[in-house]
Amino acid sequence: MTTATPSVTRRSIASVNPYNDEVLAEFPAMTDEEAGRAVAAAHQAFQEWRSLAPAERAAVVGRAASLMRERQEELALTVTLEMGKLIGESRGEADLSADILSYYAEHGPAFLADRPLPVEEGNAVVANRPLGALLGIMPWNYPLYQVARFAAPNLVAGNTILLKHASNCPQSALALERLFHDAGAPPGVYVNLFLPSARVGTVIDDPLIQGVSLTGSDRAGAGAAERAGRNIEKTVLELGGSDPFIVLDTEDFDRTVEAAAVGRLSNMGQSCVSAKRMILLPHVYRRFVEELRRRFEALVPGDPLDPDTTLGPLSSEQAAANLVSQVRDTVAQGATLVTGGDRIGRPGAFVQPTILTDVRPGMRAYREELFGPVAVIYQVADENEAVALANDTPYGLGGAVFCRDLDRARRVAERLDAGMVWINHPTSSHPALPFGGIKCSGYGRELADLGIEEFVNKKLIRTFPTTVPIGFATG
Repeated sequence: MTTATPSVTRRSIASVNPYNDEVLAEFPAMTDEEAGRAVAAAHQAFQEWRSLAPAERAAVVGRAASLMRERQEELALTVTLEMGKLIGESRGEADLSADILSYYAEHGPAFLADRPLPVEEGNAVVANRPLGALLGIMPWNYPLYQVARFAAPNLVAGNTILLKHASNCPQSALALERLFHDAGAPPGVYVNLFLPSARVGTVIDDPLIQGVSLTGSDRAGAGAAERAGRNIEKTVLELGGSDPFIVLDTEDFDRTVEAAAVGRLSNMGQSCVSAKRMILLPHVYRRFVEELRRRFEALVPGDPLDPDTTLGPLSSEQAAANLVSQVRDTVAQGATLVTGGDRIGRPGAFVQPTILTDVRPGMRAYREELFGPVAVIYQVADENEAVALANDTPYGLGGAVFCRDLDRARRVAERLDAGMVWINHPTSSHPALPFGGIKCSGYGRELADLGIEEFVNKKLIRTFPTTVPIGFATG
């Protein structure tokens, strides 16, 4: 974590601590020529990597899982210093990432097994075969987890990885590249790209790239998908979200409010699947608003490395300024500010935990994603109005429904336009459960068996006995 000498010849990729604005390290950005050589190396490595048995590739990913557990403290420290995550949450992210690597090391080869199809004569199978060199464009909010859920299944599948991480977490990016190298990935199988976002298009345009996976904003996703589409490259997009958190009754009230607070404030609210819009029936509303306000105001700002800190900084000064601008504009448009709404008077990218009510269509907070500790709370007349409001968003990532009547909760969950709905728990993630959304939240799925199927060639291999007459075969 020492300060490096900045590059004087080309733009640098900087690691800046958002808690105190200290420059931790700087790295020279790649030239287009260097990026091109990296792509060529990944393509060349693919020729050997694809020829290994899935179990051999899975063994490398399994060793990466073990190393991640051994290096948990080092990785957690790097994440916290680079993007401000509370140290306990950084350790948890390292644990979850190791679980994902272990999951695909154990189950990946079986997911890739040939699938026989019923035919009248001979046999037919669908064989899952790798595509080649893939470009992963990953965000800063979960520097380890986002990479693990992209890299683990695709390495086991036989693809090679070019990883363009967010420009504000270069040390996390290097730590992951070193992790896979130390686990036994041959040169070129997992390659880190230090590139500014504006120059990623040159990599997408390279004919050796066979697929692109992006996690980030819907604007970034649209740009990457358009570029990849021109090159006929497969894409998977996991983009923004404005997840509803619907409360239908007051049973287990304290647990429900706790779930709302955790769902909104985890990672300081910088999560695509945060519970950003709380939707409540009238008999729940006032009590819920007051209790959530109390919990928000009880948070203690401080150094995210201090275990007693409960409110850390956002990832950058720009992120904090953008969020406060969204809140101020929404209040100016007529919303009610229950608590918060401004920066905290101390160094660092801190924003007050904020609650908004009376938000209506046309206000910024109604349509835009709020990426930080800001909750918007709505009161609705009934269940139908709750569903209509929940679906009135350009996003469709996750959602949560809280109700003691599980049949009623499932009926509401069925009506939500979302890729994932959790009942009586805030939206979360598990290696064995598919993750992804619809609408402006993207397409494709990560994790579970679906995650390993996105970037494979589902190749049909049809075999006939030589005794079968040649003709038009229908089965």
